[in-house]
Amino acid sequence: MNKIHVRVADWQKDIAEIRRIRETVFIAEQSVPPELEWDADDATAVHFLAFEGDFPIGTARLLPDGHIGRVSVLKDWRGLKVGDALMQAVIGEAEKRGLKQQKLSAQVQATAFYERLGFSLVSEEFLEAGIPHVDMVRHSA
Repeated sequence: MNKIHVRVADWQKDIAEIRRIRETVFIAEQSVPPELEWDADDATAVHFLAFEGDFPIGTARLLPDGHIGRVSVLKDWRGLKVGDALMQAVIGEAEKRGLKQQKLSAQVQATAFYERLGFSLVSEEFLEAGIPHVDMVRHSA
């Protein structure tokens, strides 16, 4: 396996790769309706792409209020710490921007992953796009 690296993406230039990953993970695998996947927040978010070599394999976004979302890694690369690299880049960017609190709505099956990264549960379970979620928050030191 080639080295995994993450960079800040350009929504205008990288939209095709971001869409490919999110459509594969959320729309095809998880049956999220397309109208719920794409929203106006994409235009103002800081987007991230994770790569193996030159091939984009994961993405995430950071909103101006510190909300992290659309964290997704293609199936063949799950369990290889791609999500960790992606989230470390997002958290680092949030902190660089002075966002001392990062928030996200996590799929219930991913809560242990986010807890390892310092996030804590702050809500009861709820459904979003038909998938059980919980709200989580992380405070920077």
